[in-house]
Amino acid sequence: MKSITLNREQQQAVNFGNFDKSTNFVSSPLLIIAGAGTGKTNTLAHRAAHLLLNKVDPERILLMTFSRRAATELSDRTKKIVIETQKNNGKPVANFNLSWMGTFHSIANRLLRRYGQTMGIDPNFTIIDRNDSADFIDVLRHELRLTSRDKRFPKKSTCLNIYSRCVNSQLKISEVLKQDFPWCEEWENELTSLFKLYSQKKLEQLSLDYDDLLLYLFYMVDEPEIAKLVRQNFDHVLVDEYQDTNLLQAGILARLFPDGNGLTVVGDDAQSIYSFRSAEIENILNFPHQFSPAAKVISLKINYRSTQPILDLANELLSQSKIGYDKKLVSHQIKKHTSTRDKPKIVTVEDDVQQAKYIVETVLSERENGIDLKQQAVLFRSGHHSDRLEVELMRHDIPFVKYGGLKFLEASHVKDLLSIIKWIDNPKHQISAFRVLKLLPGIGPNIAKKAIDFLQLNEHQFKCLRGFSVPTAANEYWFNLVSILIESQSQQAKWPSEMEFVNNFYRPLLEEIYDDAYVRTGDLEQLTNIAQQYHSREKFISELTLEPPIASGDLNSEAHKDEDFLILSTIHSAKGQEWRNVFILNVADGNFPNEYATESPKGIEEERRLLNVAITRAKQSLHLIQPLKYWVPEQPKYGSKHVYGAKSRFLTNSVYQRLESCFYPKNQQHVAESEPKYKQIANIQSKIQQMW
Repeated sequence: MKSITLNREQQQAVNFGNFDKSTNFVSSPLLIIAGAGTGKTNTLAHRAAHLLLNKVDPERILLMTFSRRAATELSDRTKKIVIETQKNNGKPVANFNLSWMGTFHSIANRLLRRYGQTMGIDPNFTIIDRNDSADFIDVLRHELRLTSRDKRFPKKSTCLNIYSRCVNSQLKISEVLKQDFPWCEEWENELTSLFKLYSQKKLEQLSLDYDDLLLYLFYMVDEPEIAKLVRQNFDHVLVDEYQDTNLLQAGILARLFPDGNGLTVVGDDAQSIYSFRSAEIENILNFPHQFSPAAKVISLKINYRSTQPILDLANELLSQSKIGYDKKLVSHQIKKHTSTRDKPKIVTVEDDVQQAKYIVETVLSERENGIDLKQQAVLFRSGHHSDRLEVELMRHDIPFVKYGGLKFLEASHVKDLLSIIKWIDNPKHQISAFRVLKLLPGIGPNIAKKAIDFLQLNEHQFKCLRGFSVPTAANEYWFNLVSILIESQSQQAKWPSEMEFVNNFYRPLLEEIYDDAYVRTGDLEQLTNIAQQYHSREKFISELTLEPPIASGDLNSEAHKDEDFLILSTIHSAKGQEWRNVFILNVADGNFPNEYATESPKGIEEERRLLNVAITRAKQSLHLIQPLKYWVPEQPKYGSKHVYGAKSRFLTNSVYQRLESCFYPKNQQHVAESEPKYKQIANIQSKIQQMW
């Protein structure tokens, strides 16, 4: 297909492939290296549309992304392209649906429910989220008496992180501990026992965690006979953000498509920044060798987002790396917008206070010049880096949105309600049962455990609970809860109506448990509305676990009162986004690269790519800010309130030449710290003690 929206390299990627003797469209392995802002989504959508317009059955196209939003956007664009092409060619518009489209985990969920029985997996399993997984591990830590040792055993969250890294990296626990958790090496045997029991208990309770979805699918398609059975469903697979895949995900694709025929992957090695999630940059770097000599590599280099000075900075930064595909991004704006070709700024400030003031002053100035707050973003390496800035923004009444707060499913009242639904869906799900039972007045851990054991003795038939005695204080709630459980198990209550029943049951408990029940009610209404969108309870639980919504609590309250607000975001959360003006906080060693990454060349290179991602979010204006010193909360006891920052090792002389250097405030390059010192006059501690 040909489109005026595509440049030469994009067109080449879209049209790659040909027809065989049976007039079927076939394609050898294709890797599209799509640099930042080069129209990756547009190219992939045209590629999918090209397959459909060449009579490839939409049911036989597998499209895998890393978020539901990305999958929906890709599907919508594909449909639009197909419809427009058919209309332009005078052909009737055909209706189609890309049914095999979604995230790796959602596709794995579907395949396991369809083919899991071939590996002895009950298709009615429950997916548990990371919070439930951590709680599950915590229970087992106590059961194995690992918390009653003389030395402190790793916390539940640390245990889960170690387990997850072992699964996704496919490394032995000894290797994971040595590389990433050296302070836990002494607990290797105990952790091994814990993870073994964790895996066993999950199977007994028909539960799979987030990592299990990929792990089980990997082992399933590792069986040649099963892999052949699954592969028969698909002729083509398109994979987005391939640089973010881990060994399990790449292994699944390699086993399903061992020769690579029909496989198209899109990604950018320069944006591989998720090693903490076990992403392996080697997957995209080794793709041509894995499928050699048939593999084709096409690079997209025309950038439709940023000015050339911004791209010059990114190109120079990446050129100093020894790994990755050779590509120099060229701006599409060069000939059209020569007046905007200002160099990015490197702004030196005294400390984080001056950094915050510089941003506030510049953001407001730009707003007066017609640049909305929403077109401006402040990016940072870690969430706490914006603390001082947030205070300054509130002082100046500047509304903002910060990406990276409490997630919707982490709110305790939402977890309460979902636990009831999960227990209904899977009577063996003890973590949910335990949480639900402890909500009732008078029921503590011991009674809750006795009720769960009683249910297990009666083959998990909820009707037996009518014969279980509970404290008087819980009687009314207990009767209503058991009635809902029985009606749902006997299928008298239909979905999504049972969500209303559960909501009505929980509301009085909400008012008893939480002081701010009225505020929390809105989240429960939102959850009930979400439930209406799904035709089954299982679908609702699975999709909500795999793709949880973001909390409204992520928004600063003032942002609701104003249609315009400033964006604050970690760089990891900003990936895939773009703004006219971008400010990057704390560009100094210790942050770029992060101090914990400097122990290995691999870690430093990922930090370089992270800075590159931040730089390439900017369309017109870019500000890198380097404070001379930082406030460190722990530092005062050592006699100082600040540590002094060092120039980032990424800001080499050649990189500096791509930047305009300036100071803030403009009239001074360095302000010596001067704080008044006073002798003690009174003892405030004694006055406080006298109050009691």
